[in-house]
Parts: sequence; structure tokens; C-alpha cells
Amino acid sequence: MIERYSRKELKLIWEDHNKYTIWLQIELAAAEAMEKLKIIPRGIAKKVKSKSKINVKRILNIESKVKHDVIAFLTSITEKVGKDARYLHKGMTSSDVLDTCFNLQLKQSGKILLKDIDILLKTIKKQSIKHKFTLCMGRSHGIHAEPITFGLKMLTFYQEFLRNKKRLENSIKEISTCAISGAVGTFANVDPRVEKYVAKKLDLSIEPVSTQVIPRDRHAQFFSTLAIIASSIERFSVEIRHLQRTEVLEVEEFFGRKQKGSSAMPHKKNPILSENLTGLARLIRSSVIPALENVALWHERDISHSAVERNIGPDATIALDFALCRLNNLIENLNIYPKKMIKNLNMTNGLFFSQRVLLKLTEAGFTREDAYKIVQKNAMKSWNDNTPFFENIVMDKKITNKIPVNKLKKLFNFSYHTKKINIIFNRSLKK
Repeated sequence: MIERYSRKELKLIWEDHNKYTIWLQIELAAAEAMEKLKIIPRGIAKKVKSKSKINVKRILNIESKVKHDVIAFLTSITEKVGKDARYLHKGMTSSDVLDTCFNLQLKQSGKILLKDIDILLKTIKKQSIKHKFTLCMGRSHGIHAEPITFGLKMLTFYQEFLRNKKRLENSIKEISTCAISGAVGTFANVDPRVEKYVAKKLDLSIEPVSTQVIPRDRHAQFFSTLAIIASSIERFSVEIRHLQRTEVLEVEEFFGRKQKGSSAMPHKKNPILSENLTGLARLIRSSVIPALENVALWHERDISHSAVERNIGPDATIALDFALCRLNNLIENLNIYPKKMIKNLNMTNGLFFSQRVLLKLTEAGFTREDAYKIVQKNAMKSWNDNTPFFENIVMDKKITNKIPVNKLKKLFNFSYHTKKINIIFNRSLKK
């Protein structure tokens, strides 16, 4: 991932030095287990640990000649350790190291992403509670529907990211497996107890059946989860972009004192953060199809998945980390305009009370079909003539013959639409 969209903590997980450090941890843990099982001489792991040193430049130099990354790594360790290094990797295959390392890197990345979501949840919750009863227009198909509150709008995202947190926790658990099973996964040349020891040492679970690789359905789930989280980020971003449009302007991204919106038009204040998040969501979701296609490897293994994972592993996790942090900053500093929300509510002259009138007419004895026709006729008159909806219905004798004007007036009450807000908040925020 390019520097522009990378944060240091997660980026370090995918750098070569961390990868080779994990490889060495795996090899040392396997050697420790083999020592305990008296497969190799005592003290090998300790000697290797004391003498070995990760030299990324040297490893890459060797790899350029031997065309094999694990062999290059082991050769570089041997150069530092000497003949005792021959006991490393005994009975193991490259995928034991590569797959266990990749899963550990995904787990490390996932834990950072969980922290990001926790921070975001606190920010969304704060805004939702603050604006619990801030009236705004609810829209369906982009058209004014009935009133909601801005806090309730925020609460939908709070619940969505709670679900995302749970999905990610499950996916981290799913991906946190270790395989030290040797060529084609039969343990013919390595004791299964070695795998158990390494898994425990690295805080992973053993892979029950690993063939020569860890099954890629686990990875497909992990990357699918990242894509779902990215889609939630985009949903939030699209909401902000729509609400910031000049004609709406109910919210607005924070705009710095020295910030510029356009190279040509000095008046512009554009929703660049939420637009950027929409783009990053597309990028993160693009990892899903390759991850799904990686599931179908030939027989016990091939390496068609390798190039894919070397790209989507860092790119998807780093991009999502950046996106979650950017979204949190956006929501934390969002400019919210309750007065404009009220102005927009009143834009259609009370048309959003149409359902209340419809229901009242059915209670008064009208069929639903007849009641709908009567209300719709008056609503369209109000829409076309830009006249108050209430004035139109009180002039309709079909309505006033059944319902007194004073009762009709009581139908036009904003509090009717917010009376159950507390119930929704209580069940959403309960522990």
C-alpha cells in the first residue's frame, strides 16, 4: 500500500523484517519441540537464537540467485550460525513456515483493526447520544419520507459496526491456525507434537488437516469480512456525502482554516474525506474475488495463491486500518446543523404527516383504498401548489365530515415520530 494511505503500526507487520522475524520464531519453536522430543540435540535452539541475525538485504540477495525465499532465509541463518543450523527445518516444508507466518500476520493486523473499530464505536455512540432527539428528515429513494432523529441515524451505524466487530473477531479466530505437518501434510517426517508445541508458543490453534497448505477457505472468510467492514465504511461515507450537498447541507466535513477546496473555485468545500473512503472501500473489496479463487488449489497444494496473498494481505489490511481511522476522525469532527435539518423538514409543508391522516381515516371507517386516494389527492395538491398540507385536508369535506379539525390538528405533531426513540436506544445500547 502506498505511504499516503498507510499507518505505521500496521505497515510494520508486513515489512520484510517482521516476516523474517516470525519465520525465525517458527523455526526456533519447532527446534525447541524437537529437542524436547530428543529428535535433535539439546541446545540447538538456544545457539541458533544467540547467533542468528535477520539481514533482509542478504536474504533478498541470496533469493535472487536461488529463486526460493525460504531456502534463502535458511541459508542466511546458516551463514551466521554455522553447522548447528542444519537441524533447523527438519522434516518441515516451506508452507509450514509461510502459512503459519501469514496467518500470524493476519492475526496481528486483525487485532489492530479491532482496536480501530472500538475507537470508532465510541465516537459514533457519543454522536448518537448527543443527537438522540435532533429531528431530521428520513428519506427513502432519496425522497422525504417521515421524520427520524440524527441520533437514530447514527445508531444504525453503531449497531452495524458492532456486528462488524463480531465478524472480525470470528474471522481472526478462524485464521489463527498453525501447520507444521511437512510435505503434503502427512507428518511423515515431522512429529505432530512439534506442531502442537509451535501452535501453543505462537498462540495459534493447530490446523486439523493441512494438506501441504492451510486451507484457503479460512483466508476467504477473513478477506470477505474486511470487505464487509469496508462496505459499512462506504455506507457511512455516502450518507455524509449526500447530507453535505449544497441543497441539503445538514452535515459538513470539518474544513480547516487554511484548507482549500478547489484549484479553480475558491468557494468550494468538498466532502473529500468521505469520497476518499468510498474509493478505499472499492479497493478493499477487490481482494475478495482473488481470496475466494485461492480456495481451489490443485491437489495438496500449488502456489497460485502466493502472489495474490503477498499483495492483498498488506494492501487490504493497511487500507482498512487507514479507512477506519479516517472515518473516526471524520465523525468526531463532523459539523452538524440541526437548524438546517428543521428547515429541510418544513420544506414540503407537512406532507410527511400523510400516513397519520391515512391511518386516522381508516379508523374513521374509510377503506384503506379510499383513504389513500383522498390523502394522496390532497398531498399532490400541496406538492404542486406549494401549499400547506394541513390547509388542504381541512378544506376537504370528505375528511372533515368524519374527523373534526381539532383532531386533525393533533395529527401534525413531531413528537409522534420520536415517542419510541428511547426504546430503540435502550435496546441498542444495553450491555
